[in-house]
Amino acid sequence: MNTDTRVDDYIAGLADWQQDICREVRRLVHEADPAVEETIKFTDRPYFVLDGNICALLGTKDHVNVFLYDRASVPDPEGIITSGHGNKTARMISVYRDQPINAPALVEMFRHIIAANRARRSVGPRR
Repeated sequence: MNTDTRVDDYIAGLADWQQDICREVRRLVHEADPAVEETIKFTDRPYFVLDGNICALLGTKDHVNVFLYDRASVPDPEGIITSGHGNKTARMISVYRDQPINAPALVEMFRHIIAANRARRSVGPRR
């Protein structure tokens, strides 16, 4: 797993229940593809990338936002996306305290995003 200590630091600064959510999402994105890398963007926000953005985490007062950089193209048959349905860049899953994460659905979404990132990368710049 390609981890970044700055992501560790971000997670450590959250409430215990938010740390649990972030650690689980982190584990799932790496499960989707072991080549996923971690970084920090916008000063302190953890991003998970592979040939482009996959997702980002943001702890808020009463939940954790998981931003999916899917260009509104990934199917959501389980209905886990909570907002941003009309957004052409990213959608969001808000996870609240004691709310279970639908791990199989989220891993599948991550895999779709990674495949789309790779497909866009393989096309390369148009002339």
